[in-house]
Amino acid sequence: MMLYPAMNKLTANVPNRYLLVNVVARRARQIATEAEEEGYELYEKPVTLAIQEVADGKISVDATDVVIREENL
Repeated sequence: MMLYPAMNKLTANVPNRYLLVNVVARRARQIATEAEEEGYELYEKPVTLAIQEVADGKISVDATDVVIREENL
């Protein structure tokens, strides 16, 4: 099975596979929430859109808040 985009393209922007899953999941939730609030239909699944954003270099670890803060515990 061929994956698109290739994993090496995704890990160029997010170096860790486990972190990649978290970044994509967080962005997919944001996309779904924005679509619901603004009332527009998504023609692709939110996860697909989030993966494509990572592959295009629009999302990286630097742009994502990945720090767990003490007040959230």
